[in-house]
Amino acid sequence: MTSDAAATDIHADGHAATRAVTRLSVGVAVVLIALKAFALGASGSVSILASLADSALDLVASLGVFFAVRWAALPADEDHRYGHGKGEALAALVQAGLVFASALFIGWEAIQRIFDPRPVASGYWGVVVILISIALTGWLVWMQSRAMARSGSLAVAADRAHYAGDLAANGVVLIGVISGTFLAAPGLDAAARLIVAVWLFWGAVGVLKAAADHLVDKAVPDADRVAITTAVLADPRISGVHQLRTRMAGNSMMIQMHVDLDPALTLDAAHAIVVEAENRLLAAFPRADILIHPDPRGRAEAHGGAFGETAQPDLG
Repeated sequence: MTSDAAATDIHADGHAATRAVTRLSVGVAVVLIALKAFALGASGSVSILASLADSALDLVASLGVFFAVRWAALPADEDHRYGHGKGEALAALVQAGLVFASALFIGWEAIQRIFDPRPVASGYWGVVVILISIALTGWLVWMQSRAMARSGSLAVAADRAHYAGDLAANGVVLIGVISGTFLAAPGLDAAARLIVAVWLFWGAVGVLKAAADHLVDKAVPDADRVAITTAVLADPRISGVHQLRTRMAGNSMMIQMHVDLDPALTLDAAHAIVVEAENRLLAAFPRADILIHPDPRGRAEAHGGAFGETAQPDLG
């Protein structure tokens, strides 16, 4: 199997995994909303109310991811020569905003109930529903982790971070409902929600940072850049690498660089060396899109356009 064919298979497998897990995410969100709405009617718990609101936002976020991963999987076209992968980062950005809104709503409701505590009725139903929610959410997070390992999807990673926060939040909600029901301490129910609000806010910060890094074309981690240069320089005929640029577009890594070659090489020989370097990179980064420019060693003038070797940032 050629490197291009292997990369195509990896992309197809990754896209299939993201499509399947996003369908599952939407389904789980719908089931959780139904369960928590029933528990809210039976118990009147502010913890259940907040958890229901969070699940409603989960459904909106999961629907966004559902459509985003399908749009991001579309092949490159005339207007999107680098593909549609940034759609995943946009979906993650929207998710972060929804989580922030959820955290603020939950925090506000909790503060009101701390100063005006209300008894929790029929808390048994609340306990049962939250236990079911923990089991369903834990299963979904596990499935999302498997899909991430196959696809590297940023949108699924953001959705997973959201549901992982929900998993911990449900644990705190369980404590709150039990406290209000069996310990006759409804104020603890509201206090538990404050903890959840802080947890969600912190998780949203992480999602926002990852999405922003993606959208502003932040370079890949240092370890990856070292691995890139190491793979390229494994061929002694390549004596140097410069103008290395990396960024992510969805789950695809964009790699560009200039390499130094013997100026006496024919075009065919230089091309063969570059292709071998690309194949080494694809072996390490199967989802990469690679562009390598060969320079005659010691004879190449500074070039590269707006971000070339002589370009300096405008500080004026």
